[in-house]
Amino acid sequence: MKNIYVGSLALFTALSVCFSANAQTSVPYTAKKGKLSTPELQRWSHLDLAKDSVPGMSVDKAYAELLKDKKGVKVIVGIVDSGVDIDHEDLKSVVWTNKKEIPGNGIDDDKNGFIDDIHGWNFLGDAVHETLEMTRIVKKGDDGSAVYKSALAAYNERYNKAVEGKEVVDMIIASDKAVQARLKKENYTLEEVKGIATIDRELYRNKMVIARVMEDSGLDFRANIEEYRKDVYDQLNFNLNKDFDGRKAVGDNPDDIKNTKYGNNTVYGSDKEEALHGTHVAGIIAQVRGNNIGGDGIADNVEIMAVRAVPDGDEYDKDIALAIRYAVDNGAKVINGSFGKSYSPHKQWVYDAIKYAEKKDVLFVHAAGNDGDNIDLPENANYPNDSDDNKKEFASNVLTIGALNNKYGENVIAPFSNYGTFNVDVFAPGDEIYATIPNNKYKYLQGTSMASPNAAGVAALIRSYYPKLSARQVKQILMDSGTPLPDNVVVGEEEHINVKADKSSKSAKMVNAYNALLMAEKMSKK
Repeated sequence: MKNIYVGSLALFTALSVCFSANAQTSVPYTAKKGKLSTPELQRWSHLDLAKDSVPGMSVDKAYAELLKDKKGVKVIVGIVDSGVDIDHEDLKSVVWTNKKEIPGNGIDDDKNGFIDDIHGWNFLGDAVHETLEMTRIVKKGDDGSAVYKSALAAYNERYNKAVEGKEVVDMIIASDKAVQARLKKENYTLEEVKGIATIDRELYRNKMVIARVMEDSGLDFRANIEEYRKDVYDQLNFNLNKDFDGRKAVGDNPDDIKNTKYGNNTVYGSDKEEALHGTHVAGIIAQVRGNNIGGDGIADNVEIMAVRAVPDGDEYDKDIALAIRYAVDNGAKVINGSFGKSYSPHKQWVYDAIKYAEKKDVLFVHAAGNDGDNIDLPENANYPNDSDDNKKEFASNVLTIGALNNKYGENVIAPFSNYGTFNVDVFAPGDEIYATIPNNKYKYLQGTSMASPNAAGVAALIRSYYPKLSARQVKQILMDSGTPLPDNVVVGEEEHINVKADKSSKSAKMVNAYNALLMAEKMSKK
């Protein structure tokens, strides 16, 4: 499932709940006071903690001081995701093109098994929505296994929350209509809502609901309501609907790894707007730097290979395994995987693909997930990972990324971010990240889905300017060269837990491009 964190879910399901901020302890850096300006917010992941008091990755500093007179080699980055708008104004010049294929001739010119795969491949065909893996397991019926019992419990909890969410959003929408009717206008201000004088209990309730929503959401409250409505309705109509068959549009058997002849070459899918997630991820890595439109990507010498394998719901293990292999076979040196799920029936297929990537010296950068959980615990597993026992990694090329927000201090780890001493390697910016979305638009999104491509972009920089370094070395550089987290950090969303930094992740650090390139320079001379 795509790792965008839908903050509005927490907002609207907790209308009457207030959270108190944890007190900051002393830290070695000074945190920036007040809100970031728009220019700062749009590129905060590029800023420098020492100079700007923002926990960015020192990308601008790296370009200004380390890369200005250097030339790198082109690096292909595979984006295994929901699809990419390859026509976007800030991406079209950095899209990978398969020079071995003749466009539109209906022939598999390079004989790789994919006809006219000019810019990548779409393993989902015309499919958009999908069920969750837990829904599929429950639908198959009780087989007496512990996996079924776990999936059933998780499904029931998720379904009940979605139903509650629907009740809340329906109430908010009804209240909005009631306020519109009273004020006799579609658009109104918070002051106008507060100014409604009434003894009607129902109208008073509607007034108070809308006032609270507007206070929490600002001017974009209707956009936030719609985002939340779509989220809960999609869950009930598709993700948690046991009668929904999203695979019918694909036409293959997802339980047969040998059947690989499916999908098409439309890498943004049947509805370009639904490629929002993958387009945003691609932009974080590679949107053109310095062109005065949109934002800037982390890496300046990359090509984006779009491999569509992640629907609106949980991805199938088969699609992910084949997508990784496709990216590897077509020259990717870094693969970004901003997806993840709690159950993985055919996880070995994915593990084998990851090991295949390791053999071919390809780094796989993966999002840690957005449940605010310790994913070292078996009940909180986030697949794919690189270990089954939390003792030994089966591959050396997997880098798992947690998310940071832009306020340095003990609360620098985004509350939604998963964490874990063994299964999360390092943290990167993942809250309020500005990047491309379909049809020449831009948007702020948050999630470990955004942290992963920030880290992948730094990995691509290293592979571009120091191409002799292996995937394993690049992984170690990103972990070892990072800026240390504060000694104590708060993790978790529902329960704010104060822990030592080394309990949050394996490295207890934040990705830093400047430091990483310095370390790469030294390592390349050995």
